[in-house]
Amino acid sequence: MTKRQLDDAEMAVWLPTIRFVQLLPQVLDRTLRAETGVNHAHYAILVSLAGQGDSTITMTELARIAGLSKSRLSHALDSLEDRGWVERGSCHSDKRTLSATLTPEGRDVLRSAAPVHVAQIRDLVLGPLDDEEREQLGAIASKLLPGLAAAL
Repeated sequence: MTKRQLDDAEMAVWLPTIRFVQLLPQVLDRTLRAETGVNHAHYAILVSLAGQGDSTITMTELARIAGLSKSRLSHALDSLEDRGWVERGSCHSDKRTLSATLTPEGRDVLRSAAPVHVAQIRDLVLGPLDDEEREQLGAIASKLLPGLAAAL
C-alpha cells in the first residue's frame, strides 16, 4: 500500500526542489525583461525556433519543445509576430498545419538576450555546483523528464 504522505526524508528533497522549480522561471523572467525587454516564455520560443536553423517547425512540435500549452504558445506567437520576430505560415507538407519560423529580427533579439540568460544560468544553477554535481543534476533531470513529458 502506498503511503499518503511524504516522509521526512522525502520532504527534505521535495520542498527545496519545488521551491527551486517555482522560483527559477520567475527570476529568469524578471531579469530578461529588465535587461532585454524579452520575457522568459518568449525567449524559450525564440531559442526553440533558432535550434531549427532556417527550417520551419509545426506549432505542435514548438509547443512541445518550448514546454508551453498550445493556447499559451498561440498567444505568445501573436506577440512575437507583431514585433516582427517570428513568421507563421502553413506547413509545406500539410497546408492545414501551421508552422513558425524565426525572422532575422528575431535572431538579432535572441543574440542580444542570450548573454544575459547564459550568465544568469551560470550564476544561479551551474556555477554553485562542481563538475560532479552538474553531471548528477543533468542525469536526474534526464531521468525525470520522460515521465513529465508523458503526463502532458
